[in-house]
Amino acid sequence: MAERDCSSTSCTRESCEGCPSKNGIPKEPLNSMSSIKKVIGVVSGKGGVGKSMITSSIAVALANKGYKVGILDGDITGPSIPKMFGITDKATGNESGIFPAEATNGIRIMSVNLLLENPDDPVIWRGPVIGGVVKQFWTDVIWGELDYLLIDMPPGTGDVPLTVFQSIPVDGIVIVTSPQDLVNLIVKKAYKMAEAMNIPILGIVENYSYLECPDCGKKIELFGKSNIDEVANGLGLKVLGKVPLMPAIAELADGGIFHKMESEHIGQILDNMGA
Repeated sequence: MAERDCSSTSCTRESCEGCPSKNGIPKEPLNSMSSIKKVIGVVSGKGGVGKSMITSSIAVALANKGYKVGILDGDITGPSIPKMFGITDKATGNESGIFPAEATNGIRIMSVNLLLENPDDPVIWRGPVIGGVVKQFWTDVIWGELDYLLIDMPPGTGDVPLTVFQSIPVDGIVIVTSPQDLVNLIVKKAYKMAEAMNIPILGIVENYSYLECPDCGKKIELFGKSNIDEVANGLGLKVLGKVPLMPAIAELADGGIFHKMESEHIGQILDNMGA
């Protein structure tokens, strides 16, 4: 039977019958100078839910527990991870591959911003080129020994998530969302794509769940009442955690010192992930 065309952003169980993830076609080889124990993708059905913030927070919390952690910034057209960690140096390499940048706390980071002459230059590339770059971040980057590699993917179900799911041996994904009326639709899009590609879903993180009043401690639901528990139950998924809007942590990201991030909410997410 001829292999199906999986270049479409519409992914269903039937349309993915010819994909590598369905037929056991080998994944892309990891760089020979790298060894990674677990690969976790962080996804969202739409933009603006703080996915990169959650990715970086999980990475910092894992590093604080003594794990060796890397972040593959797969959001090629909107990379933000290097700035959050104050990384301005360009990536270097040799005949064996590209060396990732290293944050103050030892987290290894690879992002397209580390390859651009000017970090604020736009990336005006078509989908296949973007997917190829993400694939090279797996095959050509010298990650060394890592306990966890987190892949921060762009929002939606387009080329990059499809490339990652097909090409990289992902152990599981975390779906990030926010407490808005569209949450049901947003989560289901990511859920259905992962299901069609046979990718395990570790659970859901609700970001911007509420704002805690600094004076009285009252929880203010800025986006309305959350229904994430009902949505998760309906899909048979676990809610890994509900993260409030935290201005202090946003300041760390803006200041390029995100390695100083500490949050009991992220710690709870790790516990629910079994990390």
